[in-house]
Amino acid sequence: MDCKDQLSDIRRQVFICEQNVPEELEWDEFDSQAQHVIALNSQKKAVATGRIKADGHIGRMAVLKSYRQQGIGSKILLALLDIAHDKKLESVYLHAQTSAIVFYEKFGFSCSSEEFLDAGIPHKSMYKNII
Repeated sequence: MDCKDQLSDIRRQVFICEQNVPEELEWDEFDSQAQHVIALNSQKKAVATGRIKADGHIGRMAVLKSYRQQGIGSKILLALLDIAHDKKLESVYLHAQTSAIVFYEKFGFSCSSEEFLDAGIPHKSMYKNII
């Protein structure tokens, strides 16, 4: 299984199956352009993923249910922030599910919008200065 299949499997399980995001909203033209990270468990099975687009938009962060609360999401986010730093981006932004805002705040993100719905799920835009 290649990396694209692995990250697709994770996103399908988390977003489409678990959170009921319509499949047509999950896949977009940015997947081929974005830089992706994948976390593997000790058996080399992909358990988490995330991506960053050239403009600093972090998204599609997903951790398989049985691997949550183990710091894997933090490692994915830190890897994406490292990519942003290496690309010399001034800032990054994301659309956080409201249930995850506290998680992102721990990494210095601040809310920058009112609540809005994305795929029927409440979100807020957040940003973080890198430089």
